[in-house]
Amino acid sequence: MATEFFRSDAPGDIAIKMTPSDKGRLEVYLDGEKIFDRKEAGSFPDLGKVNELKMAIAEKLFELEEA
Repeated sequence: MATEFFRSDAPGDIAIKMTPSDKGRLEVYLDGEKIFDRKEAGSFPDLGKVNELKMAIAEKLFELEEA
């Protein structure tokens, strides 16, 4: 999943931080809002879900650029 995020067209001044946790926890937050939780989903995200998360991030970046 990290590879997919780093391949995105996000500007270079955007930081992506992924920190390992215990028991396979994976939570993705965007501007303080949880947009994915592996425990709630019951599995790790497939490529379709990763692409959906990338789109959510791209939309947020667009909003920030417009502000």
